[in-house]
Amino acid sequence: MAPMTDERRAQIVPPAAHQCEIPAEQLLHTGNAGVVVQKVGQLKSEFRNEGRMFAREVAKHVNARQAGNATAFVYEESFGYEDRIHFLIHLRSLDTYYDLVEMGDQDRAYRESIAKERVQEDTGGGAWDRLFVDGSVRSNVLLPWAGQSEQPLNSANSGIVLLRSTRIGHGFRAEGRELAEEITTSVNKEFAGQASVTLFDEAFGDGDQVHWLVGLQDLTVYGRLRQALAAEGRPGTFVDGSARETALTPHHWGLYATRQGQ
Repeated sequence: MAPMTDERRAQIVPPAAHQCEIPAEQLLHTGNAGVVVQKVGQLKSEFRNEGRMFAREVAKHVNARQAGNATAFVYEESFGYEDRIHFLIHLRSLDTYYDLVEMGDQDRAYRESIAKERVQEDTGGGAWDRLFVDGSVRSNVLLPWAGQSEQPLNSANSGIVLLRSTRIGHGFRAEGRELAEEITTSVNKEFAGQASVTLFDEAFGDGDQVHWLVGLQDLTVYGRLRQALAAEGRPGTFVDGSARETALTPHHWGLYATRQGQ
């Protein structure tokens, strides 16, 4: 078997930018968005196909109607929960929230898509809400730290997106934020072209929670990256046991248990 190349990996698992057809200059991602909304929901296994088609359909509609204002990508967990769908919805600013609400209220095609029957009558029928486990859909709003420069890799062009978060210890806010920035600078310098990090704060949630959104060229980079991300600083800088990582693979129609809608 021929050795696996970067190009071959990108063909097998294409970056999320392949999910939409908008011009590059209108594409929003973790490197240039003013807000990133992380939305996650657990599909019922019996509706895994219907759920994925619904997710891609909604993202496609947002991208077409809100080009330049919002860009939505669909991902699955690379390792972890099967049939757990992640959206990263990139907004130009918080003001874009109102554009999305207005679209949901006035865009007839979008409303029809949401109300569309997704479940066959022989299994009870129903719209999109039947596809997900009750209570599993949640959102997290992330705001990028000021003063960051745009890096080569982001949620649009990465083979894998790594979500990493940790909580700063009580009384260590300044030191924790400084260390988070040092980790980011170190990774962006040492892994240029292989991994790019953007720092985010959590809005409407835990003010001491720090989020790194890491664009990886491919999964093989992670093994070399782990030590750089694991810097802890003085004891207490980050709360013990609070670090969380989730690797996301951009959804494509060749992934497990999926088929493209006709």
